[in-house]
Amino acid sequence: MSSFPAATLAAPAPISDPSIDDASSAFDRLAWRNRFAALPTAFGTRLAPVPLPSPYTVAISDASAALLGLDPAELAAPAALAVLAGNHVPRGAEPMAAVYSGHQFGVWAGQLGDGRAHLLGGVETRDGLVELQLKGAGATPYSRMGDGRAVLRSSIREYLCSEAMHGLGIPTTRALSIAGSDQPVIRESVETAAVVLRMAPSFVRFGSFEHWSSRNRHDELKILADYVIDAFYPEARGEANPYQALLAAVTARTARLMAQWQAVGFCHGVMNTDNMSILGLTLDYGPFGFLDGFDANHICNHTDQQGRYAYSRQPAVARWNCYCLAEALMPLIEEVDQAEAALEPFKAIFGDAMDAALHAKLGLAEPLPGDQALIDALFALLQETRTDFTLFFRRLGELDAAQATRPGQQVRDLFVARERFDAWAVDYRARLTQETRGADARRVAMRAVNPTYVLRNHLAEEAIVRARQQDYSAIERLARALRNPYDERPEFADYADLPPEWAGTLEVSCSS
Repeated sequence: MSSFPAATLAAPAPISDPSIDDASSAFDRLAWRNRFAALPTAFGTRLAPVPLPSPYTVAISDASAALLGLDPAELAAPAALAVLAGNHVPRGAEPMAAVYSGHQFGVWAGQLGDGRAHLLGGVETRDGLVELQLKGAGATPYSRMGDGRAVLRSSIREYLCSEAMHGLGIPTTRALSIAGSDQPVIRESVETAAVVLRMAPSFVRFGSFEHWSSRNRHDELKILADYVIDAFYPEARGEANPYQALLAAVTARTARLMAQWQAVGFCHGVMNTDNMSILGLTLDYGPFGFLDGFDANHICNHTDQQGRYAYSRQPAVARWNCYCLAEALMPLIEEVDQAEAALEPFKAIFGDAMDAALHAKLGLAEPLPGDQALIDALFALLQETRTDFTLFFRRLGELDAAQATRPGQQVRDLFVARERFDAWAVDYRARLTQETRGADARRVAMRAVNPTYVLRNHLAEEAIVRARQQDYSAIERLARALRNPYDERPEFADYADLPPEWAGTLEVSCSS
C-alpha cells in the first residue's frame, strides 16, 4: 500500500515557458471541457507535468490528430511539442493525477493512482468528449517511490499497439504522439525518457471504485458511479437499480472485449483491476504480446511467474475482475442477488461472441451441428504443432472446398507435419460444401476478420532498436501497416512473414 494518504486537489501549478507563445499552440485552440476534474477534491491531485528536458518529436499519429481536428504538421511545431512533452499546459486544461486502488496479480494492493500520468483534461471532438493524458510526465503523489517517467521502449510499444488495436476494430485507448528526450532513466538498464499522449473518453478503472469502497467512503463511491452513469451509461439511469444496470453493462462490454482479444491472439499481460477500463477499453499497454506460434498457455509477461495472465486465462481473469467491481459497488447495489444477476451473463456473452468470431475467422456464415468438434480439433492441432496463429487464419481463406481447384498450399506449408493439417482439412472442406455463399464471397469475408499484420514483438523491437539510433522512420512505417491490418500491401510484405528465430528470445515484463 502506498504511504501517501488520500490526496486532495491542490492549486494548479502550470508550467510557463517564456519562449512559447500561448496563442501559437494548437492545443490552446481546442474546446476544453474538464469533466473529471470537476469531481470533488478527493478524486486526485491537481498538479502540472514535470518538464521533459530538451524534448524532440518521435512520432505523431495522423489519425489521432484528425480525431482532435488538429493538423499533424502543426503538432511538430515547438509550441505543440512543449505540450506533448509536458513542458507547457495549454489554456483550458486542468492537469491532475487521479487516485485509485486495485488488485494486482490477484492480491489487494491498496491505494495506487496515476503514478506517472497526468490527465490534461477533456476536449470536444466530432466523436464526443475525449480526455488527453500524458504518460511518463513525471512523479505524482501516487508514484510509490517511482520516478514517474516512461522510457522510449515502452512508449513506442504503447503508441504502436494503441493504434494497432484501433485498426483491428478492438476498443482501446488511442495514442497521439511520442515526445522523446535524452534524459537518462534507470530500469533494468539505463534508457532514455519519453512521454506518450494518449486519449480515451475516460480513464476511470475498476480500481477507481474499489478505492472508495475499500475505505467505506460511500458518498464518493456514489458520486463516481453517478458520474460514470450520466456520462457514459445514461440508459442505466432509467433502470430500477441504476448501479446494478451499470455493473451489467460494464460486465457485458468486458466479456465482448475478451472475445475480441482472444480472436486475434492478443495477450494483455497485466490484467490487474486498476488496468481494467470501466468503458470496456483496452487500457495500459505494458507487457503485452500477440501470439506467434499458437500456445493456449502462452505467458507474455516475464514478470508473471505463475501464469495468472496467460492467454487462455484472460476471460476467466476478466470475469474475476468484474466480481471485484461488483464487490466495490455493493454499497450502492445493496442486494447480492441483483449483483449476481448482473454478473451471471458474462460467460454466455463471451461464449456467444467467441463462437461468432471463430465462425467468421473460419469463413462459416451460419453455425451448424458439428462445428464445435471441428473447431476443437483445429485448436488441438494448432496447440500441438505451434502453428503461427495470425498467418494460419489469414492463409486459410485461400483453401477451397474443391482441393483440385485451390489446394491452399500456403496454409499447408505452415505445418511441419503437413499430413496432420491434411487430415483436418478433409473435414473442413466437407463443412465448406454446406455453405450457401460462394467461395469468393467467403474469402472476402475471411480477409475482413483475419488480419495480415499484427504488432508482433519482434516488429516492435526492430522499431525500438532503430529509434535508439535516432531513426524514427520504422515507427511510422509500421504504424501505417497496422492502421489497416486487413489490407495486404506489397510494400509491407516483410511484416507478414513468419517471425525470425530470435523473436522467441524476446521477453517483456512490467517495466515494458
